[in-house]
Amino acid sequence: MMLLARFRRTRSLRKSIRENVSIGLNFSVGENSVLWAPRSLVVGNGVKLGSNVRIEADGSIGDGVLIANSAGIVGRTDHNTSEVGMPVTETRWVGNHPSELSSPVTIGSDVWIGYGATILSGVTIGDSSVVGAGSVVTKDIPANSIAVGNPARVVGERFGDIDFELHWTQLEKSGYKRLSGGAARRTTDEVGGSGSE
Repeated sequence: MMLLARFRRTRSLRKSIRENVSIGLNFSVGENSVLWAPRSLVVGNGVKLGSNVRIEADGSIGDGVLIANSAGIVGRTDHNTSEVGMPVTETRWVGNHPSELSSPVTIGSDVWIGYGATILSGVTIGDSSVVGAGSVVTKDIPANSIAVGNPARVVGERFGDIDFELHWTQLEKSGYKRLSGGAARRTTDEVGGSGSE
């Protein structure tokens, strides 16, 4: 039975992990999920992906990240839609022109991306942040933030400053690495909202 489970896991990984992707230890992926990058996507240790997740962007994903079912991390400019006289189906595509069209994404360590959320390339989601279900992230989310909505905006913080530092002291002892810098989240005025808008 153990051999059959290992075979199914290996087959699932081969179907899910496409070109230009490297994964860390203890990676798990649900059914029908796909990871692909035009140039390079580096995935950290202990990352868990649900089913039907699509990651099609260059960049990096930190350690201990949880990405829920039906979430996507996709290119902001997968097709050059400004080409005059060309239908969008015939325009330059990021897979053939990555140096022109690809913008890397950074997902920090210890991040939870909720069900059906969409992250556009070119953004950073800070360490220990949570992105709510169905959110669309078009701008950077600072570390230790809770962000929701379309477009996503910061509505709170996951930990107070002292607990955030204690949390990271423990994670670093366990081998986790901060990917997006160590600062706790900025004030809501600095990230474009007061939470009451």
